Amino acid sequence: MAFSSTPRARGLSAAAVLAVAALALTGCSAGGTTDGTAGGTTGGAITIGTTDKVTTLDPAGSYDNGSFAVANQVFPFLMNTPYGSPDVEPDIATKAEFTAPNEYTVTLKKGLKFANGNDLTSSDVKFSFDRQLKIAADNGPSSLLYNLDSTEAPDDTTVVFKLKAADDQIFPQILTSPAGPIVDEESFSATELTPDNDIVKANAFAGQYVLASYDFNNLLSYKANKDYQGLLGPAKTDVVNVKYYSDASNLKLDVQEGNIDVAFRSLSATDIDDLRGNSKVKVVDGPGGEIRYIVFNFDTQPYGAKTPEADPAKALAVRQAVADLVNREELAKQVYKETYTPLYSYVPAGLTGANEALKGLYGDGNGGPDAAKAQATLEAAGVTTPVELNLQYNADHYGPGSADEYALVKDQLQSSKLFTVKLQSTEWVQYAKDRTADVYPAYQLGWYPDYSDADNYLTPFFLEGNFLKNHYTDAAVDDLILKQAVTADVAERTKLIGEIQDKVAAQLSTVPLLQGAQVAVTGTNVTGTSDTLDASFKFRYAALAKG
Repeated sequence: MAFSSTPRARGLSAAAVLAVAALALTGCSAGGTTDGTAGGTTGGAITIGTTDKVTTLDPAGSYDNGSFAVANQVFPFLMNTPYGSPDVEPDIATKAEFTAPNEYTVTLKKGLKFANGNDLTSSDVKFSFDRQLKIAADNGPSSLLYNLDSTEAPDDTTVVFKLKAADDQIFPQILTSPAGPIVDEESFSATELTPDNDIVKANAFAGQYVLASYDFNNLLSYKANKDYQGLLGPAKTDVVNVKYYSDASNLKLDVQEGNIDVAFRSLSATDIDDLRGNSKVKVVDGPGGEIRYIVFNFDTQPYGAKTPEADPAKALAVRQAVADLVNREELAKQVYKETYTPLYSYVPAGLTGANEALKGLYGDGNGGPDAAKAQATLEAAGVTTPVELNLQYNADHYGPGSADEYALVKDQLQSSKLFTVKLQSTEWVQYAKDRTADVYPAYQLGWYPDYSDADNYLTPFFLEGNFLKNHYTDAAVDDLILKQAVTADVAERTKLIGEIQDKVAAQLSTVPLLQGAQVAVTGTNVTGTSDTLDASFKFRYAALAKG
């Protein structure tokens, strides 16, 4: 059953299915095993290794892959996607539907509880969404709730979301996103972020797992939650440990030597290629939705609004020149051995509405660089060259390839003699704070989708109040984004999505670089990896088992 039986809901589901089917064609399984997830826990404990970092356990303060990976295991959601499917279905709910054009009503299952024994009712749901909007943390996901006007809890099992715009095609999917975890109102603050240790101590969880122990960005231990009543069923493994690595080469060494059972995010392309020929492990590929891009801070970039030489036309010319000079094919081949492919727009190839808006506008018009065009653009705007550009990147969150990726970007820009690039790296926990505090004039980000729809590559980036906090805003783009979200006709919505990409491509709030796939490396006795490497883009530990 889809999330609603109304025609407007079916319109979104069909688009999402077509988009993900296209994405799935780019992924393949290398030795993976697909098996069911029904039944209780089996086999021994599993240890997962990752270079991802957690910023905070509080869902109101985290909008990054490392933190959401934890949230997906321990917090309940109203809506979710079953293993192997992009279709949104009720999770801890019995039904969810539009009861009026501006009203989305969810009915909870009866008798729900958090692991600490507290009742989980509609009051907790209201509390969870109210605090997201109240706290509105800089690194939080509250921007996804742009269409939520208010949340009501008329009785213990009924939740009514009042929406600003009618016929919202995206809202059910947003309930599966980082903005969607339901938290215990008796354990979380209503007005500020709750410290990690307080959350763990309160045992304020109701997902497939609870956190049994928590050593921040070192070692997390999960225990199966026997009282979980959601869509995904019981965990297949009782105990899962997650070990955090600062060096991806150590992650590779441990998985190939059997010291850990699973390595997921992020091994280098060279390491993955090497491990494909190792009989001690399996390399499992899943459908891709990841993108990598450069963000410009419109206040602090060269000629930005708060610089001494502020000039919007010159600032745009600098961004355009960067877009003229980057060589995506070179990045994909030299750095990532084609585990990534060039990305010429904001919505990745395969999703409904994706185009290649940047390809014809910049460089040689066919995806390649063009130094003469970049020079002409800068000269026409009166920009003195070489332009000094401070460019920041991060290696512990986006993988070891980031250093090579941005060294090559620096070389591509500087070889034109139009730029002098100062390249710097910062560890992720500090990086996440600095980027929203206007510390970086231009910087690296990557994106792992919250849901399988083009909207997730537009609304969080370009709608006023977006999570980038890069001071970009455009009223016409805002109008188009809001319109596509409530357009049920697939053809009309696809056209709007294309128009948004075209407009943003002309303004270059960000410069897209690459699109990549999901890859996990496991021991030969680990099953279930293919089940969770699906088009939901959520790596759910409960699907894994060890024979």
